[in-house]
Amino acid sequence: MFDRGDPHAVFRSLRENGPALLVPAAWLVAAATVLGAVSTHALFVAHVVMSALLVAFVVASWREMGSGVLRAWKLVIVAGTPVTLAGVAGFLALGGTLGLRPDALLAVSLYGWVLLPAAGFAYTGRRVEAGVRIYDLGAACCVAGAVGVALAPSSTWTAVALAVVGAGQTVGILDATLRY
Repeated sequence: MFDRGDPHAVFRSLRENGPALLVPAAWLVAAATVLGAVSTHALFVAHVVMSALLVAFVVASWREMGSGVLRAWKLVIVAGTPVTLAGVAGFLALGGTLGLRPDALLAVSLYGWVLLPAAGFAYTGRRVEAGVRIYDLGAACCVAGAVGVALAPSSTWTAVALAVVGAGQTVGILDATLRY
């Protein structure tokens, strides 16, 4: 599986395959938090960890993501980093420590990570030959999920909308990981 003579093989494998694990995990934790099965503190910690991972990923992959579809996804990640940090600030503001509106900051984080990948999927679907429908589905799930969250009459329906987003993004990232 790994070339034991290559000390960077494990890191390279994590960088190449990690998003396919982290994307569904992130949406699962978000939906579980909405349902009360995971604490908001745990989601706060996840935001802090995600912020660090996003920066590490984009720095480690900067040159590889210099053109084409990968450049578009680099831009999604670069734009997503402050979006994730808005979530961190929103959770800190929940404790009254920042004097900021937590709901607005958390909404920026949520809708940012629902819609930024939609743009990435839409772009990818126009630039690749294989997997076009998968990327279109990913984009559609993101948009449908955003509408679902906005209109959800209960936490259960919000979690369902987040599951739609998570499913669409997971299918897209899995296709990209396995195909390319």
